[in-house]
Amino acid sequence: MAFNHLPAGAHDALGPLSRTPVTHSVPMANTHRPGPPTAPADPRPAPGTVLDRLSRGPSRAARITHTEHLPPREGRHAVWPHRIRTDVVAAIRDAGIDHPWEHQAAAAEHALDGESVVVATGTASGKSLAYLAPVLSALADGAEAPNGRGATALYLAPTKALAADQRRAVRELAAPLGNAVRPAVYDGDTPVEEREWVRQYANYVLTNPDMLHRGILPSHPRWSSFLKALRYVVVDECHTYRGVFGSHVAQVLRRLRRLCARYGSEPVFLLASATASDPAAAASRLTGVPVTEITDDASPRGEVVFALWEPPLTDLRGEKGAPVRRTATAETADLLTDLVVQGVRTVAFVRSRRGAELISVIAQERLAAVDRSLPGRVAAYRGGYLPEERRALERALHSGELLGLAATTALELGVDVSGLDAVLITGYPGTRASLWQQAGRAGRSGQGALAVLVARDDPLDTYLVHHPEALFRRPVEATVLDPDNPYVLAPHLCAAAAELPLTEADLDLFGPAARGLMPQLEAAKLLRRRATAWHWTRRERASDLTDIRGGGGRPVQIVEASTGRLLGTVDESASHTAVHDGAVHLHQGRTYLVKHLDLEDSAALVEEANPPFSTTARDTTSISILETETEIPWGAARLCFGSVEVTNQVVSYLRRKLVTGEVLGEAKLDLPPRTLRTRAVWWTVTEDQLDEAGITPEILGGALHAAEHASIGLLPLFATCDRWDIGGVSVPLHPDTLLPTVFVYDGHPGGAGFAERGFRTARAWLTATRDAIAACECEAGCPSCIQSPKCGNGNDPLHKRGAVRLLTRLLSTAP
Repeated sequence: MAFNHLPAGAHDALGPLSRTPVTHSVPMANTHRPGPPTAPADPRPAPGTVLDRLSRGPSRAARITHTEHLPPREGRHAVWPHRIRTDVVAAIRDAGIDHPWEHQAAAAEHALDGESVVVATGTASGKSLAYLAPVLSALADGAEAPNGRGATALYLAPTKALAADQRRAVRELAAPLGNAVRPAVYDGDTPVEEREWVRQYANYVLTNPDMLHRGILPSHPRWSSFLKALRYVVVDECHTYRGVFGSHVAQVLRRLRRLCARYGSEPVFLLASATASDPAAAASRLTGVPVTEITDDASPRGEVVFALWEPPLTDLRGEKGAPVRRTATAETADLLTDLVVQGVRTVAFVRSRRGAELISVIAQERLAAVDRSLPGRVAAYRGGYLPEERRALERALHSGELLGLAATTALELGVDVSGLDAVLITGYPGTRASLWQQAGRAGRSGQGALAVLVARDDPLDTYLVHHPEALFRRPVEATVLDPDNPYVLAPHLCAAAAELPLTEADLDLFGPAARGLMPQLEAAKLLRRRATAWHWTRRERASDLTDIRGGGGRPVQIVEASTGRLLGTVDESASHTAVHDGAVHLHQGRTYLVKHLDLEDSAALVEEANPPFSTTARDTTSISILETETEIPWGAARLCFGSVEVTNQVVSYLRRKLVTGEVLGEAKLDLPPRTLRTRAVWWTVTEDQLDEAGITPEILGGALHAAEHASIGLLPLFATCDRWDIGGVSVPLHPDTLLPTVFVYDGHPGGAGFAERGFRTARAWLTATRDAIAACECEAGCPSCIQSPKCGNGNDPLHKRGAVRLLTRLLSTAP
């Protein structure tokens, strides 16, 4: 099939299918000797052949709803700008790269001109080299400076694994430059005895936004010589900085720029992303400075075969008698087993930590029946592991000791996984950006690779596997972040004042909302104004006021009750649903039951067990309108956006059979309610419109509820979020509107920008919602269209046909 309009992240240079473990990879080996990609001397199975093996048999073949073939592409070479040092160019050539691709040379030229630039080209297109060439050249120049330490550079990665992997690559690449380049990782895992060396001697510091926020900026006097010489700031995988996390990082970068200015430097920002829509605007919003974009990918790409896979319906019946599909978790475990047996090196991405553990366990059990040596070559990789566990898994994957890995997005942006042949994506990852990022992890050498998206029993997944154009004919989503969110901005103003007294002139740097917040921070006695500046006067650290990952609160420690051993942690915001009393918790392939969640001590006590079920929390939600900021008439209906207060309480949990997902029972919980002030989009309809649509009072609640569920499921098509970032409430007669109302809100204090994006794209969003419900083959509603795994009311009431009629009537008068 012709493929004329690729999203940015689809331009992948992917590697050969290989049964032989890859034990060495050239650092940044993202370019090749001149000429088009050629087949390896020892031919490997083509990705189409591997897919044919997976789909043998009529039942398997019927599960593939679409196969997309992305054709290979030849690369276009250029020459390095003459201002790149000759010894740096020689070091790059020693790494096997004779000439840069055109986009690498263009990005380096902008960097040398002192212009901030974002490289938004495909996975494996050589973005690392695009920013490393000017960075290494500047560091080598600085090493020859007669006085001082010379130029420095700061590298920011969203994960520790990516920073550690980049250090390895930089050390190898810069080895011929001797002591001119001194890279060092500075994060929470860096031993205390090494930190002083990093501050004094490293000229290329690799860290993450968390450490910059809590460790480097508050201690800036000890980093003064580094900041004074700071020439470049590299922001890798910048598309991950979205929502609340992205908004926090935007303010952290403004604090960094402020301190640099005080020390006399003005660093150039070099950003990289394999997947971004309107990358210049997104990068400028993140950094606060003008950014030039490079989007024309000149690297070669091998053939990519991308299959959409829908698990079959089972004989089981779920809530309200709805048909149940086989779970994506069980389906992926089967596919991973088959691929490992074939010797095809594979990563299976899954959205949840528990899902990663389940896929690993199921695959290991099935592999044991085939060959006793194979289970040890499959593992899980996820956040929450202890640092030494993560490093061991990274080494095993890098060496080829592991053939299969079930991983969360902790690996999506993690270590160099050169040599992988296939990627399984367990459920749509929430955005097209993440989809292409995950698919691009397979292969790195310009040859073929296989990617398979395994659909969950979910409205969005079902819509996508039957509407492939929504994946393959549309660009990736716009990166949504809101640095002016007062819940984000306020603690960073306090942190900035603690770093250096905050002046009137500084406020413009932090955005238009900063001035309005200062009187509130004074009234709360967080800041005190003296003469011309605001000061932080409290004893505690101002940087501790906020968790930039957006979770907030103290992480809950997961402790084995019998031994006191720390197994891992979970965010406080997720603790009520993840580690409530009676919850099943998985860690390193072992299953634990939560005996008690201690909210005061932020600890969950667990004991090892082997229950034949998983658990899913249930909650109830109410909502009130605080302020309507914008209102648009859709005929007699109204589309609104504004501030709301949401009250949520986890009230029970379901026990479900493993693999099938069948509900075994429900148990009550006694947890306190939580209140959230956030942003929402909502729409109302009138009684006349309901009469015209044939919506009677008996079905009104079910129609609204079904429309709410489906619209939450489809919003990720239009904003960089997934359904777990957002929530919803539907009410036949809401006390604030006095009309039937459906709300969709951001699940973060102050909002994350997702609801606003829904408001801006409401017509297209709600049209896709209606079409998804109408196209589902079920009779009365199922998890593929209107049932939600998050529903606090047990998916009751729901009315599928009523939702279609309601949305059709609403959209008929949309402007």
